[in-house]
Amino acid sequence: MQVAAVRRLPRSLATRSAVASASRVVSASFGSTRSMQSSAQLAQTDRDTITRLLYSIGTKREVERYLRIFSASSHPGQPAKFAVIKIGGAVLDQLDDLALSLSFLYRVGLYPVVLHGAGPQLNEILEAEGVTPDYIDGIRITDAKTLQIARRVFAEENLRLVTALEKLGTRARPIVTGVFTADYLDRDKYGLVGKITRVDKRPIEAAITAGALPILTSLAWSNEGQLLNVNADVAAGELAKELEPLKIVYLNDKGGLYHGVTGEKLDVINMDEEYDSLMKESWVKYGTKLKLREIKELLDHLPRTSSVAIISADSLQKELFTDSGAGTLIRRGYKLFKHSSVDAVGPDRLRQVIHDRDPDVISGNQSVAGVLNDLKQTPYTIYGDEPFDVVAIVSHPEGEVPIMTKLLPSRNGILNNVVDNVFKAIKKDHRKLFWTARADDENRAWHFERADGSFTRAGRSLFWYGIQDVKEVEAVIKSFEDNKRLERAYLPVGPSPPPHRASAAPVGARGYHTSARRPSLASGAQAGIHTGSFRGYATAAPSSEQKRVALIGARGFTGQALVSLLNTHPSLNLTHVSSRELAGTQLQGYTKDPVTYSNLSPEDVKKMEENGEVDAWVMALPNGVCKPFVDALDSVKGESVVVDLSADYRFEGEGGWTYGLPELYSREQIRQSKRISNPGCYATSTQLILAPLLPYLDPSAAPTVFGMSGYSGAGTKAGQVDAEGRSTTVPKVTPQSLGGGVKAYSVTDHIHEREAAYHLSHLFPDSKRAGDANRNPDFSLAFTPNVAPWFSGIISVCSAPLKDKMRASEIKSLYEHKYGAEPLIAIQNDVVELEQIEGKHGWRVGGIQVHSSGKRVVVTAGLDNLLKGAATQCLQNLNLALGLEECAGIPVEGHDHTEDGA
Repeated sequence: MQVAAVRRLPRSLATRSAVASASRVVSASFGSTRSMQSSAQLAQTDRDTITRLLYSIGTKREVERYLRIFSASSHPGQPAKFAVIKIGGAVLDQLDDLALSLSFLYRVGLYPVVLHGAGPQLNEILEAEGVTPDYIDGIRITDAKTLQIARRVFAEENLRLVTALEKLGTRARPIVTGVFTADYLDRDKYGLVGKITRVDKRPIEAAITAGALPILTSLAWSNEGQLLNVNADVAAGELAKELEPLKIVYLNDKGGLYHGVTGEKLDVINMDEEYDSLMKESWVKYGTKLKLREIKELLDHLPRTSSVAIISADSLQKELFTDSGAGTLIRRGYKLFKHSSVDAVGPDRLRQVIHDRDPDVISGNQSVAGVLNDLKQTPYTIYGDEPFDVVAIVSHPEGEVPIMTKLLPSRNGILNNVVDNVFKAIKKDHRKLFWTARADDENRAWHFERADGSFTRAGRSLFWYGIQDVKEVEAVIKSFEDNKRLERAYLPVGPSPPPHRASAAPVGARGYHTSARRPSLASGAQAGIHTGSFRGYATAAPSSEQKRVALIGARGFTGQALVSLLNTHPSLNLTHVSSRELAGTQLQGYTKDPVTYSNLSPEDVKKMEENGEVDAWVMALPNGVCKPFVDALDSVKGESVVVDLSADYRFEGEGGWTYGLPELYSREQIRQSKRISNPGCYATSTQLILAPLLPYLDPSAAPTVFGMSGYSGAGTKAGQVDAEGRSTTVPKVTPQSLGGGVKAYSVTDHIHEREAAYHLSHLFPDSKRAGDANRNPDFSLAFTPNVAPWFSGIISVCSAPLKDKMRASEIKSLYEHKYGAEPLIAIQNDVVELEQIEGKHGWRVGGIQVHSSGKRVVVTAGLDNLLKGAATQCLQNLNLALGLEECAGIPVEGHDHTEDGA
């Protein structure tokens, strides 16, 4: 059995050197800068510096993705959700590497819970004092003298690690006891050895809240006050069960688990797929078998988002922040499947995957039906995993080289590296394979790393493995062209050099190459895969050009929120604001440059567009008022972007307008669009709450959403003139007018009900975004809005009938799979409360409960109607359309992210 998967590239000396150098640079900077900067400035400088240094061990996209996920894993209510790191006693002797690695995490704002053993140190002292260490079943027999020495050794080693961290400027808190309560494991057999019965996480959370890394030992107290020795691996496992972190890391001096016959490191073990057969291997015995059994038991108690890594201390950054990893990754995974027919896979599920993930379908170049019809042209095999986190389709006509026509991973499939496990299964079946990827594929680097050769032309790449001879590659590609098995755009007609060879390739050189893949990043350049190019494949450099924004209708609460966001945006400058009531007065709350309100007419807007004075227009006007301004801009046919915050263009998919809800609909369409309709606040929350449920809803009963919004959602009106002669803005509805209660309004046919149903109907299988002909006209929902006596914030409560019985955990998994990597979405266990969303820039979902029948689910969610429901979402759309990073200028870290997992 071959356990090692292709996910990993062995750690290169270059990578180790980069990590060590980065750590030295950071540690050396503390003393020289602390006196010149405030602690907040220093912390941000540290984070930025180390983030940039991390780019030397992985692509920028990899590093930023993992940083975002790890940062999102914890929040003030549960600050210890990132990682549990268990340090073996032998690793404590590598104190410098260990302290630098932990300090690295601390400096990017991550707080692992650290638990260490001290076995070798304890044995050394025991033997020096004439006590021979004794074990039964691998468990140390602990008498009173041994325990007395152990307590002293644990305290000394704990203090040694804390001191080393503090010298690097990393705050650390020693917690020698007080976390674990235990009973005797078997007093007659093992002596003073404990079996943990309770974990008190309060000391851990208190340390993190105070800004310190918690450093624990595995010592425990019994209820009677007796100190007990507990195996450190066991203690780490019990701690992980209580905290449910994303990562459980075991640091040892070997750096992983190794195959007992070949001696090779085991890169990835997927327990659901490989555990039974692995345990039958002749070389899996004694300690290895015990370790695998313990890890499986641990993972069975944890969410599937949790994984175990066994690595060395100096490889911690590479394991955590790169797809290639460094040691042995162990996860539950899922069993894989492969079928030769759509019916065997499940037509509905496959259609949904193609609809949601296929870039050709999302862009409107293909339909779901067209993809399925193409399958019938040749024999094919569909590969995937049970939850459909990854689906791949391989076309393999008899006597011809196979082509992987589709590789459709979810974000969860990428983050948990399920895509590599599926690819490994494909490689077992096919010695040769060709496949394609677009230039805008965010995981394009993955393709280059796994290919023996590639050809890139006009932003499209053709990859292959299993062929080293150039002439054979030429023959295969010619057969593809003759048999029309690939789009012509991917074929080397009129060749151009691939991106990683562009600078060296002469004009007219062959547009594709073959080269054997090398096992390390250090030798990547020799393989025709430039070591620095991975970052370039993964992401394009953001534009540094300053963009000019004009805001029409700046008086209202939404306009004020947008002004506040633009005031701190690194690339957007507010140059014009228009308000009839405030014309001639100074804009308040914008400090980049003085801006005076004007009263722009459609004719003024037209002239400004003709003169190229504005890069983006934001229309923050009441419904029905925007059209004259848009018509004026359209008459010029300029290049500026328009984002409309009203409902006027939310149903205009065929009129050149793109609906701007990035988390659900195509970000690529938004990037390419010049006319974007910003979704309504209620409609945003309603669509986000229902989208993951669509395939599972009972088609005979409409889901219902009960919404409560703060009174700012009812709009504003002009108030009295202030002392400086400016018209003030006051809410149309006040808490006093509500009498402190909640008031229903527009109880039927609210425009957001129609908006949400209309756009959600495009998310069903066999529908696409390109037009109404392919939407599901039978889908409907019921929505009831209410205004409440708080200022801002929407709470949505959804009740949805299900077509089949489901569990709450299954429903939560749907949200995790859909939104797990979204920086502005948080998923939690508890019901969403106002304080969690008011003033925050994202959307939060939780409180998932299923009726006792199993056929109805209730989900709560929330967002701030002025931010994610309006201004923040507007800024997302502006950023995308103007070629900037989507969350530029949005204080993502001010939004509490995921409570359970990524």
